[in-house]
Amino acid sequence: MANSVVGYVPGVFDMFHVGHLNILRNARLACDHLIAGVVSDERATLTKGKQPIVALPERLEIVRAIRFVDDAVVEDVDEKLTMWERLRFDVIVKGDDWRGTAKGDKLERDFASVGVTVVYLPYTVHTSSTLLRQVLHSRVTAQ
Repeated sequence: MANSVVGYVPGVFDMFHVGHLNILRNARLACDHLIAGVVSDERATLTKGKQPIVALPERLEIVRAIRFVDDAVVEDVDEKLTMWERLRFDVIVKGDDWRGTAKGDKLERDFASVGVTVVYLPYTVHTSSTLLRQVLHSRVTAQ
């Protein structure tokens, strides 16, 4: 991939929805080759406080099947920079809900040190795995 821009977009991608599709579609516009990092069940549980509903092998299969994604890998580390050490991408893509936060500022500092550009894309506010969980929970408890 000489002279091509490699992008990396991490996510849990649980209960795949249009917000996931939007970030993958738009992330592909920022690079020539897109790698999606699918966060492991263990890492997702540690960072989000809840285990994904869809198991990692199925989430990987779903993400790999999306035409905007060239490769999908397991993200099983707590530092995004460790994924860069493995994959050597040029651009990392995150939702703009990270911009201006402590996590986003750290991400920008870490990646500036290795020459990686951080690209923020609009977060799809009307759909998320958290909202889907809430709707499912309210329907189950209403029965």
